[in-house]
Amino acid sequence: MPPRLFATASLARRIERAEASLVSSSAAASALRVGPENILRRELAGGIAVFVQEGCPFNKVAGLGFDGVPGSESLDELEAAFAARSAAIRVEVSTLADPGVARRLTSRGYELVGFENVLGLDLTGRASPADTAHSDIVITRAAADEGATWLDVVTTGFLHPDVFDGPPSTESFMREELERVFSDMLNATGMERYLARRGGVIAGGGSLMIADGVALLSGAATLPDHRKRGVQSALLSERLRIAADHGCDIAVVTTEPASKSQANVQRAGFSLLYARAVLIKDPPRVQ
Repeated sequence: MPPRLFATASLARRIERAEASLVSSSAAASALRVGPENILRRELAGGIAVFVQEGCPFNKVAGLGFDGVPGSESLDELEAAFAARSAAIRVEVSTLADPGVARRLTSRGYELVGFENVLGLDLTGRASPADTAHSDIVITRAAADEGATWLDVVTTGFLHPDVFDGPPSTESFMREELERVFSDMLNATGMERYLARRGGVIAGGGSLMIADGVALLSGAATLPDHRKRGVQSALLSERLRIAADHGCDIAVVTTEPASKSQANVQRAGFSLLYARAVLIKDPPRVQ
C-alpha cells in the first residue's frame, strides 16, 4: 500500500503551478484555432489568468496564493480585460494558499460559488506492472489518426455525468463547447491522450500531462453503455503506470466534491489533499 500523502503548503504550491502550466498549455493550443491575438493571457502573482472564448473551461485564474497577494492595480487591469469581453472571472484558490488572496478578492466583489477537491497519490518507488484486473480492457495511447475518435468519446462521456450525492457542479457546458476544448487539447504541448477498449470496442478515454514531476490526470470519461465495468479503473491504472515510468513522484486528480470520480480515485489509494474555493466576479452590467 503506497504511503498516504499529507498536504503541505509546499506541495500545494507545486501542484498549483502544475495546474497553471496545464491552463497555459491549453490556452496556447486554443491560440492555434482562434489566433493568439484573441487569447487573453496574464501572469498574476505567481498564477495565470486565461480567457479563450465564451464557454471554455480554461477561462480562469489558477495558481494564486503562493507568491504574494495580487495588487489592486493588477486586478484592475485584469477585471477590465475580462469586462471588455463581457466575461465573468473565475478564480480557483487553494485552501493552503495565502488567506490574503481570498480576502482581497471578496473585498472586490468576488463571490464564493463552490469548491473542487484536489486528490493525490504518492508514486515514489511505485512498482508499475500492467493492470490485469480487467483482462478484457485494453488501454492504448491514441494514435495520430484517432484524434476524432478520442474527441467523440470523451465529449460524449462528459455529457452523461454520473448522478452523485453532492453539491451541483460550478460549471456546465454544451456539446459544441466541450468539442472545442477537447479538440484544442489534441494540440496541447505535453498532453497525452489514451483510449480504452472493452472487448475490442471503444469504451472510454482519458489524458495525462506531466509538469515538474507531477502527473495531472484529466479528461477521463466512459461511454454510458460501458460504465461499472472497470473502464475508469483500467484507464487510471495505466496512466499511473506511465507516470511512474516517467519519473513522476505524485499523481493528481481534481474532482467535484462527493462525486463518483472522487470515490473511484480514493478507492485506488488517492488522498484528499485540499480543496479549491471557486470565486466568481461577474462583468459590470451595461446601463
